Amino acid sequence: MGVITRFKDIMAANFNALLDRCEDPEKMIDQYLRNLEQDFAKVKAETAAIMAEEKSAKRKLDECEAEIAKMAEYAKKAVTAGNDNEARQFLSKKAELTQKLDVLSKNYGMASENSAKMRQMHDKLEADISSLKSKREMLKAKARVAETQKKMNQMGSGMEGAGSNMAAFDRMEEKVNKMLDEADAMSELNARSASDDIDALTKKYDSQNQTSAVDDELAALKAEMGL
Repeated sequence: MGVITRFKDIMAANFNALLDRCEDPEKMIDQYLRNLEQDFAKVKAETAAIMAEEKSAKRKLDECEAEIAKMAEYAKKAVTAGNDNEARQFLSKKAELTQKLDVLSKNYGMASENSAKMRQMHDKLEADISSLKSKREMLKAKARVAETQKKMNQMGSGMEGAGSNMAAFDRMEEKVNKMLDEADAMSELNARSASDDIDALTKKYDSQNQTSAVDDELAALKAEMGL
């Protein structure tokens, strides 16, 4: 009966959990069904053996009942013939068979109960296997969807890493741009400083030219006045 217990454990297992643990769910589904069918063949053989025990017990019970009835009939014939001693022998055998009948009756009851339970188990397992067979393609499709989702999740994780790298690159680019802006600003300030120096020098000499012109005009005015 060990195979019965193992079969019940397998059928009670979480099938989705089994799929999650295997590398190739589609192959696993086919192998799973093959294993069930092999075990079911053993269950079927054990069921047939127990049913045979039930039939044997029933046959022995019926034979004993028939023998009891026969002894009772012979006892009546012996009494009718006036052979009380022979009638007692038949009745004694009948009593012996009646005791045996009690044992056979109990044996048949147990065999019948075991057979009923075994047939129920057999029918349940047969129905479960049939159900799994009909769901085979659906389960395979489900496994394929799960595998695709797993790959997409892995790709998503990779994209998150790429996004992090892109963010770091953007920060570096921003830093370089800032450095360039600061360099341009410094260059602009330096150019403005040089321009200011030239403007200052220009104003200096322009001022000297204006002073010289005023002096020349003053000298001309004095000459005109005869001074």
